Amino acid sequence: MPALRHGSRMRFLLAAALAAPLLLAPYAAVPTPHVPTPHVRTVHLPTPHLRTVHLPTPYVRTVQSVAEPWTPAAGYGWPLAGRPEVLRPFEAPAHQYGPGHRGVDLRGSPGQPVLAASDGTVAFTGMVAGRPVVSVDHPDGLRTTYEPVTPAMAAGTRVRRGDVLGTLQPGHAGCPADACLHWGVRRGEHYLDPLALLRLGRVRLLPLGS
Repeated sequence: MPALRHGSRMRFLLAAALAAPLLLAPYAAVPTPHVPTPHVRTVHLPTPHLRTVHLPTPYVRTVQSVAEPWTPAAGYGWPLAGRPEVLRPFEAPAHQYGPGHRGVDLRGSPGQPVLAASDGTVAFTGMVAGRPVVSVDHPDGLRTTYEPVTPAMAAGTRVRRGDVLGTLQPGHAGCPADACLHWGVRRGEHYLDPLALLRLGRVRLLPLGS
C-alpha cells in the first residue's frame, strides 16, 4: 500500500508539472507593443527676405529763366503808357511747377489801356484760372502775356507795337496798388524776364510811397 500511494503521488506531481504551463499561460506577461514616438522634424523657416528698393526721385523737369544765351530783339516797349513802376520783379522758378514769379507786376490803374509790347498776332483771349488773359505771339518766337485784361480784340488779330489789346482790371493777387498788370514772356516752355526785352539793364525797385 505505501508503494501504491508513492506511485500515485509521483503521477500526480508529474501531471501537475505538465499542466502548470497551461494553467499559468493566461497570466503570463503580455509584451507591450513598441509604439514609436512621433518623429518631430525641426524646420528652420527663413526670415522674410527684405529687399531694399531704391526708388528714383520724381523726375523734375527744369524750367530755367533762360534756356540758352539769348539777346532780346529790338522793337519791344512797355505794355503801359510811359514808364510804369515795377512793383514785383521776375523770379525764375526752380522747376516747371515750382514757386516763383513768372513775369513782372507793373503799377497801373483800373480801365487803363494795355498795349502790345511788339508786333505780332493775338494768340489767345480768355479766362485762365479765373483771370482774363491776352497772349500775343511775336515773329521772333516769343509769346507775351497780359493779365488781368479785358480783351478788345479776338484771337488771330494782327497787332503792331502800341496797339491797344484791352483794358486793365483790378484784382491781381498780391497787388499793392489799385491795379497791377502782370506782364510775362516765354519762349517755348522757358519763362523769361520781360524787362530784358526793353534792354534797360538793371532795374532798381523803389519802396512803396517813394
